Amino acid sequence: MALKSREKMLLLFVSIAIAILGFDQLYYTPRSRKISRLKEEVRATELKLDELTLLTKGVGTVESEITRLEKELQGFEGRTLSAEGFNAFLRHLARESNRLQIRIISLISQEERRLPGEEEKKEPSPYKKVNLQMVLHSSFNSLGTYLKEIEELPFFVTINHFRVEREEKVFPLLKVTLGLTVYLLSPVIKERR
Repeated sequence: MALKSREKMLLLFVSIAIAILGFDQLYYTPRSRKISRLKEEVRATELKLDELTLLTKGVGTVESEITRLEKELQGFEGRTLSAEGFNAFLRHLARESNRLQIRIISLISQEERRLPGEEEKKEPSPYKKVNLQMVLHSSFNSLGTYLKEIEELPFFVTINHFRVEREEKVFPLLKVTLGLTVYLLSPVIKERR
């Protein structure tokens, strides 16, 4: 049976269509899926690379912050009291209050306790925080001078609480409630050095 030219042409188009469909199904579609999967992997890798870049920048920032804090700590060590220095500080407060005619009504010192989680740390803090609660009777001018002298001390003293009241019992003096915090160098750490 001889094929007509129309049938030959149709057969040629069908064979071309089958070849194109075969090429698409066997080669092009799997390759395009592989290419899109690889593009996704590249995007994921770029995201990880960006995260790592941010982390390395963060590490540099953290290192510079650690260096700054170490320098600050060295300065803090020079301005921290020992137990003997704390006693001298209390004597200084008493001397200055006498000089300025300030009456110390009460003085309560209390070492700040550490939190339960802090006690479990391997290395204890080299500092102790001592809170002082003072009640004074003073004139306004003497009080200003007294606070100025506390500020000018060569070590860290923080005023946490300050309250001034006028009471008829002590008039013309003022009743002053003062909360101070002083940092002490721990003797255990001092012995190690």
